[in-house]
Amino acid sequence: MRGVDVSIFNENIDWQALKAAGIDFAICRTGYGRTDADESFQAQVEGAHKAGLICGAYHYSYALTVEAAAQEAQFCKQIIERAGVLLELPIWFYMEDSDTYKKRHGFEFSRQNVTAICKAFLDNIKPLNCGVYSSYSWLEEMIDWKSLGCEIWSAQWAKEDSFKGRMWQYTDALKIGGQTFNGNILYEAGAQAVLGQTTEQPQAAPQTTNDLIHSILSSHAKDEPTAAPAQPTTPKPQGNPSAAINSILSNIKPQAGATKSTTEPSADDKIRSILANARNKK
Repeated sequence: MRGVDVSIFNENIDWQALKAAGIDFAICRTGYGRTDADESFQAQVEGAHKAGLICGAYHYSYALTVEAAAQEAQFCKQIIERAGVLLELPIWFYMEDSDTYKKRHGFEFSRQNVTAICKAFLDNIKPLNCGVYSSYSWLEEMIDWKSLGCEIWSAQWAKEDSFKGRMWQYTDALKIGGQTFNGNILYEAGAQAVLGQTTEQPQAAPQTTNDLIHSILSSHAKDEPTAAPAQPTTPKPQGNPSAAINSILSNIKPQAGATKSTTEPSADDKIRSILANARNKK
C-alpha cells in the first residue's frame, strides 16, 4: 500500500487527486512536544477518509527525558480523543532531531537513553497501538528497536529499503497534483519491497476467529485416514463464533480415555483445546 504523511505544512491537500494517483493511506501529525497540537490533524484525517483513504497518526517528539516522553504520550492521546476520529493504522512516535532541538538543549545521544525515551512513550500511549518512526541511521545506531517489541517505520530516501520494517518512507519528493509529499510504502503482513516491486512472503497465522476455525478444519481433514469413508463437506462456519466452534467440536472424535467435563468450557478454552490437539498431531 502506498501513502503519504502530512502535517499543517501540507496546505489545501487535494485528497481526491491523491486517491486517483493510487495513494491508499495518510499518516497525519497530531502535534509535537507536550503542548503543541497540529491544528490540521482533525481536518486532514476527515479529508482523507472522505476520499477513501485510511489513516494513522504521528507525534513529533521533543522529549529530552523519559518523563517528558510519557507526558507527550498523554498529550497525543488527548489530541486524538478530542478530534474524535477513527485511526485504522498505528500511531507513530517520531524520534529524531530534525531541527537540532535536542542537540541545542543538552540531549543525551546514547542508545540507552533514546531507547528508554521510545519505551516511555510506547508504554504511556497504551492501549492505543503505537510504533516508532526514525531514520535508518538512527535505527541502526541509536535505538535498540528489537527490545521495544513494536512496529517500525523507517525513513530511507532511496530505491531500496535496507531496514524492511512495517512501513518505509522512501522519499520527500513525491509529486501529485502539483503538491509535494513524503512518500511511504506500508507492507502487508509478511511482505518485503523494493520501490515499485513488492514480493509477498508466506502469510502469517490466521488472525480472525473464522480464519482460525477454517485452518483447524483443514488440518483435521488432512489427518483423517485415507481409507476412511467419505464424509459430508463441513459447511463454512458463519455467524456466532461460539456456535461455529461447537459445530467443529461435535465433528472431532474425542481422544481415548477422555472424560466429559461437568462444566461447559468457554469459547476461548475450546479454541485453546483445539489448537493444542492440532499441535500434538504434527
